[in-house]
Amino acid sequence: MPVAVVKLGSSVVARESGELRLSVVARLCEEVGELHRGGVDVVIVTSGAIARGVRLLALPVRPSEIAELQAASAVGQGRLYRNYDELLREQGLQTAQVLLTFFDVSARTHYLNARRTLQTLLGWRIVPVVNENDTTTTDEISFGDNDFLAAQIAVLVGAQLLVLLTDTSGLYTANPALVPDAKLVEEIAGPAQLDGLEIGHEVSPLGSGGMRSKVVAAEMATAAGIPTVIASGFEPGVLPRSWAGDRVGTRFAPQAVRHSSFKLWLKYAKPSQGILTVDAGAARALREGGTSLLPVGIVDVAGEFDAGDAVDVREAGGGGIGKGICNYAAGELRSVMGMQSGQVRQLMPRATEEAVHRDYFVLA
Repeated sequence: MPVAVVKLGSSVVARESGELRLSVVARLCEEVGELHRGGVDVVIVTSGAIARGVRLLALPVRPSEIAELQAASAVGQGRLYRNYDELLREQGLQTAQVLLTFFDVSARTHYLNARRTLQTLLGWRIVPVVNENDTTTTDEISFGDNDFLAAQIAVLVGAQLLVLLTDTSGLYTANPALVPDAKLVEEIAGPAQLDGLEIGHEVSPLGSGGMRSKVVAAEMATAAGIPTVIASGFEPGVLPRSWAGDRVGTRFAPQAVRHSSFKLWLKYAKPSQGILTVDAGAARALREGGTSLLPVGIVDVAGEFDAGDAVDVREAGGGGIGKGICNYAAGELRSVMGMQSGQVRQLMPRATEEAVHRDYFVLA
């Protein structure tokens, strides 16, 4: 069955006061039901647990302390899911609550387990309702108001469409609140088209994303061949129209050169623990030749990391090149950097030849 991943932002789910926009959520659940009856499986990624908690606790403003945000989420999470469950059951749909943290997608084993769970639920034609587990996460904005989480899930389940619903009609040439004559960009054919656009970080009072996080999410999904739509959650028919390919919001076209789910995970989800600085020859080989990085090309090692950790790779005196999984711990690499392979084998007979293998490296 084809799959659509639909993400509802905080401003779509709740008003600034934290009160649930019940009519909006109910309409979107009806549209999910319409897609489902048409043979399209749907994963809902929702924000709004903190907003619900703020409302239920009668807090005057969204808290800024992490512990208070986590507590508000703990209060709001169950109530929010119950609303989805009731509204989707009215559409004859079974639901499942799935809570994920950044660690669940940054650790490869957890990432694969999450994929198996979601694929099993979809195989049973259950609608997963996914949210970040705010009560245990250590970074309030780790998923950028769940935009990144939605893109990760779209890649995980091999979705045919990602829809990011917000309180604006899509991506504009500039912030329409500040520039009255800003124009809606109806289609983004490729990353180069984003040059010159003023893509801001402005967020709603109850959110933590902004348009930039949505554009990054779209970049990730389209790199996996998944078309992405950023549109208004307040526009009736937005989900069936997006699925049909009608003009709605801003549509990001899938990219011709597609990356594997592993390399997308490495680029966007696996945190870097250090920096390898390389000479000009190694930089050129990585950028143009698609080769592995050998110790001889490394001129500096920054940070403390273990073999198997991700590291950023940059050129001496230049910019970033990419990111890869390092086969050496930081201390080991410092002892062999700049050495030819034969010298490395003499010092560390069991060491691998590559500091970063090309199969575990992705360009920035």
